[in-house]
Amino acid sequence: MEAAALLILVFGGIILFFLFLYFVPVNLWITAIFSNVKVGLLELVFMRIRKVPPRIIVESMITSTKAGLQLTTSELETHFLAGGNVPNVIRALISADKANISLSFKQATAIDLAGRDVFQAVQISVNPKVITTPKVAAVASDGIQLIAVARVTVRASIAQLVGGAGEDTILARVGEGIVSSIGSAKSHKEVLESPDKISKLVLSRGLDAGTAFEILSIDIADVDVGANIGAKLQIDQATADLKVAEAKAEERRAMAVALEQEMKAKGQEARAKVIEAEAEIPKAIAEAFVRGNLGVMDYYKMQNVQSDTEMRQAISGSGKGTQPSGAGTGGPKKE
Repeated sequence: MEAAALLILVFGGIILFFLFLYFVPVNLWITAIFSNVKVGLLELVFMRIRKVPPRIIVESMITSTKAGLQLTTSELETHFLAGGNVPNVIRALISADKANISLSFKQATAIDLAGRDVFQAVQISVNPKVITTPKVAAVASDGIQLIAVARVTVRASIAQLVGGAGEDTILARVGEGIVSSIGSAKSHKEVLESPDKISKLVLSRGLDAGTAFEILSIDIADVDVGANIGAKLQIDQATADLKVAEAKAEERRAMAVALEQEMKAKGQEARAKVIEAEAEIPKAIAEAFVRGNLGVMDYYKMQNVQSDTEMRQAISGSGKGTQPSGAGTGGPKKE
């Protein structure tokens, strides 16, 4: 039992020793002292309690102190707890100090917390960056399409990094300026002869206003001749006019067909009325016979007259010789 208790005490002592080393980073404290960084051992323990990695703070303090920057552990802790990248801010401050760029710790932390890479921004401020625009298509006044590619040299503006527009805005503005300058040219040949006119016109508009960059130069890298947009538009317009004319002609044809059908319907209605009236003739003749208003000789005379009329129409070709319904066809002709 005594051996088991002793073993438990040994393991407990080892665990307590490692916990002590975790919460009390003596090695970091010694390193800070030899690097002339004023940080207390109790302060490192409080960092552990506040869930701030002491190594990041101490190493950043050592780096900044060796570079001649006057910072405190409280400032670095505050920036870390705010979600910032402490080592990146320290690198940016050192790089700006060596390049004689005015950058305070407050500005650097604000830029870092805004989501921008402050170290990269300082690098671009020291070494300007070249942005290549995508192909920009524009049409000159003579209807010829030109496709241009520009290279924009920019330098980061430290004062505008917080709240300033990014590269996408620069590219959009440059593309808009290229389209406007090509569109104002009377002929595409003018643009091909002097492409530098485009860059000068675009550069004079102050396209970097409100952005996080300063435009140093705009150079036209390439200009290609595209399609004849003017001729294509004329062809499309002529095709559209032709379709409109065809539609109107089809409309007139449909109206004529409808009118013809209407006239045919009216003719059929008239013929039906004539046939209906002719069907009443035999009834009228029979009724006349019954009442004694029509004699047999009168009936024969009427048929003779009708036969003579049909014969004359057949000879002259002015009629088809049709007889009224119910009239005789072979009755004797009386003179």
